[in-house]
Amino acid sequence: MNMEPHIRTAFDRDLEGVQALVMKMGGLVEHALLQAASALETRDDALAAEVRAGDRAIDELEDLIHTECARIIALNAPTATDLRTVLTVMRIVGSLERSGDYAKNLAKRSLVLGQMRPVNGSAGSISRMARSVVGLLKDALDAYIARDAKLAEDVRRRDAEVDQMYNSVFREFLTHMMEDPRNITACMHLHFIAKNIERVGDHATGIAEQVIYLVTGTLPDDDRPKSDVTSLTDTPNSTV
Repeated sequence: MNMEPHIRTAFDRDLEGVQALVMKMGGLVEHALLQAASALETRDDALAAEVRAGDRAIDELEDLIHTECARIIALNAPTATDLRTVLTVMRIVGSLERSGDYAKNLAKRSLVLGQMRPVNGSAGSISRMARSVVGLLKDALDAYIARDAKLAEDVRRRDAEVDQMYNSVFREFLTHMMEDPRNITACMHLHFIAKNIERVGDHATGIAEQVIYLVTGTLPDDDRPKSDVTSLTDTPNSTV
């Protein structure tokens, strides 16, 4: 059965409010990633500390959105399509929260790296990679608001470019370590930072896939394009 008009209006209004919170959360995550990369590049400990402290606001928004989604489901008993929309929101905010954790970890490691001698060119490479990933995240969220499956598919495709950037900086760090063993510790931290940023790209792609599911009713049935050729994988202990 379709919702009565007044219920439909209440559901739409509640959903609009939740979507505004999602976009606010996304903006905080994007800002945190860019600020964390800037802190690394400029060796700005105060900025890094600010990013770490700001992660609490991201976590609080996730909790608020989940609470609002549960309330919407309880009050409106949404139909299949509307329920899919609410569940998609919950999956998206989970990806955003995890991405915020990666930004916090980047800031934490930048504080450690600030006590070491810089590795030539590495911070600039990380910043370029972060900007590319933030672009993916922004487009994935824009695709969600616009229900734009084509833009979402474009995000999926562009994730391979982030993987290629990661492969490039990985080789760069290996070169620095082989040329001068004194760079090993710093390059290991830099590697984990690069891997964290690459994982944000994966989360952006996951959001894009949720948009495709929301619009079409099915998830993409082809494998996600990947170009990460390294054998090192992300673990919870390496990210927070």
